[in-house]
Amino acid sequence: MLDRKEDPARHPFDRSTPGPDLAIINGKVVGVDGQTDQEKCIAISGGKIVSVDTSLPIGFTPEIRLDAAGKWVVPGLFDMHVHLREPGCEDKETIVTGTQAAAAGGFTGLACMPNTNPVLDEESMIRHVIQRAAQCPCRVYPVGSITKKLKGEKLSPVGEMVDAGAVAISDDGKPVANAIMMKNALNYSRSFGIPVLCHSETPELSAGGQMNEGEVSTRMGMRGIPAVSEEICVARDVMLSEYTGARIHIQHVSTAGAVRIIREAKMRGVKVSCETCPHYIVFTEDDIGPYDTYKKMNPPLRTSRDREAVIEGLIDGTIDVIATDHAPHTPEDKDVEFEAAAFGVIGLETSVAAVISYLVHRGVLSPADMVEKMAVAPRRILNLPDRSMSAGEPADITIIDPEKTWRVDPALFYSKSRNSPFWGMELTGCVCTTILEGKVVFERGSG
Repeated sequence: MLDRKEDPARHPFDRSTPGPDLAIINGKVVGVDGQTDQEKCIAISGGKIVSVDTSLPIGFTPEIRLDAAGKWVVPGLFDMHVHLREPGCEDKETIVTGTQAAAAGGFTGLACMPNTNPVLDEESMIRHVIQRAAQCPCRVYPVGSITKKLKGEKLSPVGEMVDAGAVAISDDGKPVANAIMMKNALNYSRSFGIPVLCHSETPELSAGGQMNEGEVSTRMGMRGIPAVSEEICVARDVMLSEYTGARIHIQHVSTAGAVRIIREAKMRGVKVSCETCPHYIVFTEDDIGPYDTYKKMNPPLRTSRDREAVIEGLIDGTIDVIATDHAPHTPEDKDVEFEAAAFGVIGLETSVAAVISYLVHRGVLSPADMVEKMAVAPRRILNLPDRSMSAGEPADITIIDPEKTWRVDPALFYSKSRNSPFWGMELTGCVCTTILEGKVVFERGSG
């Protein structure tokens, strides 16, 4: 177990040797292949699952025994939208601190966005991230940029980045405004069998905006970002996907119109998937006052109608994934006037609790639905191996206490940054243990 008070860099994760034999007993396995909510014992040896059954195999004598009574045992969670900030902004987050925050949040894998400094826009940068993450407590899969330096003017060398290990391309943080450039990117992505992750925003409509455009922004005297800014770009990229036959994934969906466009596209057979984030499930524009910069993100918090549509999209399967869009910032970025504050919030260490509190415990999603959207679907979209909680699979596992209530205090987070929109809130649902390749990389204390 890592001590929160110690430097995580002193505790590299050694993948060269297998961990000790480990058993998880009495936990309710929530996963796939019909393993929903069944109390099982899991035997792990050599970094892989040996058995998932009502009892441990005869003669199996584990060195570590974890009693998961009353807890969920799920496939290791995966966050497909994370900003690790390294290289270039290590004052906000590093690959080490970001992956430790991910492990504390129950994630055994993540995809990191390319808007670093320098941008992840060439083979050497993709390899750099992979090498830096090699001894971290969470698998890291880089996403390369669509265009060089995120400028929207010239395509990045997609093939070279994919060969180096990139699992997708995106200009996240900026839209690809030029439709011809986006069409070319989609054609290239199809050649290499990867999805394009789309930041949906129309710059002419959102420029200078600080929050959702509407009655609340007018009352607060803030320039708004209209919902149609997101929806026009979603519609364009859906049509380009339909035209080229390439796969797209719409990031951080926040509006009712975007949900409707994606739903209709899926009904036509367009190769589109999408995600939303916990903050769009929990908050609306009404929660921003008085000028709370820790609830300033892009796309912004929308109306109650939009939130209801997003939740409906999760229920009917229009929205495939719940991702965090973990975007760390320093106090200097956030503790300023609202108009001067940076966009973005952190979410790795609150995601599970927010989803359990606002979706699972309210009967909106089942535990199995949560696992589908936070573990299974992200890996499927990125063409990564499943984590099916069955014999022979790598032992990437998350243990969750669905009933533990706790108060959010970012001062205790592993992330370098503190810009959480959930600060001070009481949430129910807590990650207890995260296991990567059969090794315990995070274990929460009893406090």
